[in-house]
Amino acid sequence: MSRRRVVVTGLGVVTPLGCELDDVWAAVCRGESGVGLIQRFDCRDFKVRFGGEIRDFDATAHLEMDPRDLRRADRFSQFALVAAEKAIRQSAVDLTTGDSYRYGVLVGSGIGGLDEIELQHSVLFDRGPERISPFMIPKLIINAASGNLSVRWGLRGPNTAVCTACASGTNAIGDAFRLIQMGMADVMVTGGTEAALTPMGIAGFARMGALSTRNSAPQQASRPFDKDRDGFVLSEGAGILVLEEREFALQRGAVILAEVFGYGLSSDATHLTSPDPRGTGAARAIQFAITDAGISPDEVDYINAHGTSTPLGDVAETNAIRTVFGQHADALCVSSTKSQIGHLLGASGGVESVFCIKAIQEEKAPPTINLEQPDPKCDLDYVPHEPRNLPIRFAMKNSFGFGGHNACLVFGRHID
Repeated sequence: MSRRRVVVTGLGVVTPLGCELDDVWAAVCRGESGVGLIQRFDCRDFKVRFGGEIRDFDATAHLEMDPRDLRRADRFSQFALVAAEKAIRQSAVDLTTGDSYRYGVLVGSGIGGLDEIELQHSVLFDRGPERISPFMIPKLIINAASGNLSVRWGLRGPNTAVCTACASGTNAIGDAFRLIQMGMADVMVTGGTEAALTPMGIAGFARMGALSTRNSAPQQASRPFDKDRDGFVLSEGAGILVLEEREFALQRGAVILAEVFGYGLSSDATHLTSPDPRGTGAARAIQFAITDAGISPDEVDYINAHGTSTPLGDVAETNAIRTVFGQHADALCVSSTKSQIGHLLGASGGVESVFCIKAIQEEKAPPTINLEQPDPKCDLDYVPHEPRNLPIRFAMKNSFGFGGHNACLVFGRHID
């Protein structure tokens, strides 16, 4: 059976730089940072007091929905609902007509409803077990984001969730791509969402030594590939794409933004939280995605890197890229937009896939900011400080997560 082609028709984001995609993309390309001191909770006694926070977030400002239903959805699900609303609206797909069992949803998250867990834990010990909310479990489970989207838009087809830590969003998009490619769905609403910028979230990652501690200069804290990087910046948000089978999209007159060409995944199988320093597993995922796309490595023009700003991770990814691309690695533009928005954990792959598609559309590679002194072990062209105008036929998105998860997607310009 020939594989069906899969295209992108809608994009939506919720990020520390805002929720309107054109504005967010412009800010990313200007090199603006969405990182700042945390305001949602008192963290004066915390080792780390900053992050990529979405301030004054109000889901009702972005979608018409019963406020009672929104209160029954954790913050991470609300992010997904808002991003999906924007993506579906852009796609102009009518999900109320046709066979709803051909329309599905697949949203990833690394942690799920951590906000709800912390709130109800306090209720349990302050007020007793009978005062726990009956909505606690439906709010905190990782598949709640997919479930909420399915209910809101009547998506009766595949309805699943992915949890592969920081690779969750990329795995979700890849798995949704496969479902359409294999004929199990015609439309998939997919991506990643995360709301782990909470007291437990930031304290836990800080205790691991994973976070930057630049409290005096938060906007300069996320500095992928820089010699002085000292960890990632914890952030929150969501990135959602609408994928469609190409003929289905063309028949309804959809505007096609890009095409999904390849998907690769692998496991390091070496350590739960530290990447293989050689990047061997990551390299295999990259190679698998290129092979799946049916292209050669030298046809890739741009890579949106995982690029978290951790000492080990950035070197491992650089090694992986050099392993796969050889001499072509020096011609690639490789940037980490986490330098602007921080690390959204399971949502990163969703938001950064959106950025890949914008890069293809506008023929512009976004910059890596805060790259003042490149690490000698990180020796690629990371597009420092300023965006780069260049024609992009194929763009790649890399994501790697705790547990050794490696995922890679290849997007490209749609050509009839």
